[in-house]
Amino acid sequence: MPIKIPDQLPAHEILVREGVSVMDERTALRQDIRPLQIGLLNLMPNKIRTETQFARLIGASPLQVELTLVRIGGHKAKNTPEEHLIAFYQTWEEVADRKFDGFIITGAPIELLPFEEVSYWNELTRILDWTTTNVHSSFFICWGAMAAAWHFHRIPKYTLDKKAFGVFRHSNNAPASPYLAGFSDDFAIPVSRWTEVRSPDIRAVQGLELLMESEVTGPSLVAERTGNRLYMFNHIEYDSTSLKEEYDRDVAAGTQIAVPHGYYPDDDPSRPPLNRWRSHAHLLFGNWINQVYQTTSFDLEGIGQRPSLVMS
Repeated sequence: MPIKIPDQLPAHEILVREGVSVMDERTALRQDIRPLQIGLLNLMPNKIRTETQFARLIGASPLQVELTLVRIGGHKAKNTPEEHLIAFYQTWEEVADRKFDGFIITGAPIELLPFEEVSYWNELTRILDWTTTNVHSSFFICWGAMAAAWHFHRIPKYTLDKKAFGVFRHSNNAPASPYLAGFSDDFAIPVSRWTEVRSPDIRAVQGLELLMESEVTGPSLVAERTGNRLYMFNHIEYDSTSLKEEYDRDVAAGTQIAVPHGYYPDDDPSRPPLNRWRSHAHLLFGNWINQVYQTTSFDLEGIGQRPSLVMS
């Protein structure tokens, strides 16, 4: 089954060109099926790029999924046209009465700020609390994962001496986990952040399971039974050229930045980068969607009253 997104969303044309199955709105209305309701709270500055990245991964599932784009109501985006936000996004207040099978909260380029100094922190904490009653399974990404780990468990983030930047090998700590079904023993994941969470802090919290980590960049994926939560501290959703664009931007601005680790062939930025994480990104999101489908309530109003997902 395909993903259902608005026909005029820029991601629609991109995904169709890539061969992702996308359902138009008229066809979706004719089908006698309840699609999975997935919400995406998009905190990234380039919202069009980010919504495409996540729609690509969600749309690869064999299940029918309806994606709802959500934004912070009181925050003005600087890098996305206002008409795009008005046409395709709803504020959280506009969806707060709804129930979702899955809800994704993205990263944001504000990681060096203390959480409480983020302009929309109060609204974000209300959204995080709302996920405990209105969402069957939550998936937090990069800064969104750090914010959720701090809010729910007071797991701190630590500032790095230099940016963790590149594509790093990660280990599979829990091969029996349904989220890692089909994963290799080790695999590559893009990393781009100035802060980190640390394994001892995670392992000290009962109910958290560290599924993926890197010897170089630390924890990557954590699962939690309570609230069926996943915390991904890196950018497994990135496009092939995402790190290149960040690197080129910093070089053009005169910012001191190292060549992204393990990204360019022979570490040569003049050569096209290699995508070595695409298959595992699709696998992770496919496993998550499958777990949501297997465990969510057929009646959306039953969400918040169901038992948690089973973890290894």
